[in-house]
Amino acid sequence: MAATAFKLPDRATEARAELDAWLALNAKKSLLRFLTCGSVDDGKSTLIGRLLYDTHTLFQDQLASLEADSGKSGTQGAVLDMALLVDGLAAEREQGITIDVAYRFFSTSKRKFIVADTPGHEQFTRNMVTGASTAELAVLLIDARKGVLTQTRRHSFLVDLLGIRNIVLAVNKMDLVGYSQARFDEIVADYRAFADEAGIAGFTAIPVSGLTGDNIASRSPAMPWFAGPSLIEHLETIPVAAKAEASEPFRMSVQWVNRPNAAFRGYTGQIASGTVHPGDRLTVSRTGLASTVAKIVNFDGDLAQATSGQSVTLTLADELDIARGDLLAAAPVPLASGLDATLVWMAEDKLVPRRSYLMKIGTQMLSASITAIDQKIDVDTLARSPATALGLNDIAEVRVDLDRAIPALAYAGSRALGAFILIDKVSHATVAAGMIRAVHAGARLSLDSDEANRIHWIGGTSPARRATLIGHLRQQLQASGHPVMLLDDTALRDLNTDLAEPSSETIRRAREVARLLARAGANVILDLGANADQSHPGTYIDADAPEADPSEDWVI
Repeated sequence: MAATAFKLPDRATEARAELDAWLALNAKKSLLRFLTCGSVDDGKSTLIGRLLYDTHTLFQDQLASLEADSGKSGTQGAVLDMALLVDGLAAEREQGITIDVAYRFFSTSKRKFIVADTPGHEQFTRNMVTGASTAELAVLLIDARKGVLTQTRRHSFLVDLLGIRNIVLAVNKMDLVGYSQARFDEIVADYRAFADEAGIAGFTAIPVSGLTGDNIASRSPAMPWFAGPSLIEHLETIPVAAKAEASEPFRMSVQWVNRPNAAFRGYTGQIASGTVHPGDRLTVSRTGLASTVAKIVNFDGDLAQATSGQSVTLTLADELDIARGDLLAAAPVPLASGLDATLVWMAEDKLVPRRSYLMKIGTQMLSASITAIDQKIDVDTLARSPATALGLNDIAEVRVDLDRAIPALAYAGSRALGAFILIDKVSHATVAAGMIRAVHAGARLSLDSDEANRIHWIGGTSPARRATLIGHLRQQLQASGHPVMLLDDTALRDLNTDLAEPSSETIRRAREVARLLARAGANVILDLGANADQSHPGTYIDADAPEADPSEDWVI
């Protein structure tokens, strides 16, 4: 019996065609990523719920669930509680606040949107920073009854600090102040005074009510005095500037060395900036070695080009030493061993200056320490003052020392290569987020004078004279009551078991160990023989010098 082709019913064929057409239409729409932020209980979750509801993004089962949840956990009586569309954690529903960042997708006939609902409570400011890190626009909510609050200023400062230049000032809950134009104008004037002082270039103010839907999807007849656009109209029409990264030189941090078999070696990562084509010449920033791009590969096959934001695998014409964390770039990127940065402290425990933390920057992980707090910024007054410690949600300009040189750029020039987080080495908790203001290329930040004075380098060609001087020095340092650590041949041999022979790496490792011990409060004596010189931090003692006579008591 001959086989017959299966034919879908006409309605199923039509439905598939409609779906394909809808997907094709949405693929052509531009995408805007934005977040809602502001003080606690300003109505951020309710506003997002209203956006989802008014743009007809919800399915029937979601509406039914919302109606049931509103009767059980809602705070609006018989009215649908729009916040429940976003606040999904049990603790959020119990407390009526947002704790974690919630992402939602919706679209209109003109544009697609991904919105991040961020918490307003001061304790969860760190989660707000997470939501803002990828946003292009911020909707800053203000409760019309309360006006501009401390958390409003803090979130505004952070939004501007993170490079978000499109700010919508949504004065919410206008229904609770009788849709008063005078109250709206008063709040806008207060915020404009703060914005001018903070250096925020501009913002768009819109009076809204997330609960009743006023000025959300369409202009509200309750506020005829407002001639501006509704929130949706503004989000649909605000220009989304072409990413500046696309016009920058090509840069990509290697996330993974892709080696599925012996015949293929590729380097996978997300392009931070620029565009790449087969045949382009790229340099490995760590080593300075260069090669040309052989192929650009992704899930769909080989590409003729790739640009910023895409995740791809590059194969090169030559076999080079490339590992995770290395940067492939079309133009040289300076190696930095020290940074000036703006830091947002996000942990309950206070910052410990000079303590070693893990730093994650791009795809790299290394050790770093805050060597100095230049000034702490008061988000209420924007005043800057000296500080010796940072607590939860404090913002400060700091100096950072790195355990090795890495390619890095200022955050103003690259969000991908200019942002980092600090991680506690014991608890593995993220304790801070930072934005690089300037890099110190090729030179490490120095120890302070007290720490440098605790490091003693012993040099000279005579092992006997060095040993005698070390004995005298050790006795004097121990008598001062401070612990003494000796890095001699045995200790250095254990430190460098992976090296075939002594080299500059031997000296570098000894110097780094000495720096860490000195920062911990110990006196350090290093015996490197003829390899020691006066370029290292600390006190250099030449055992061959006449004044260093080991036959006499020698005084430091």
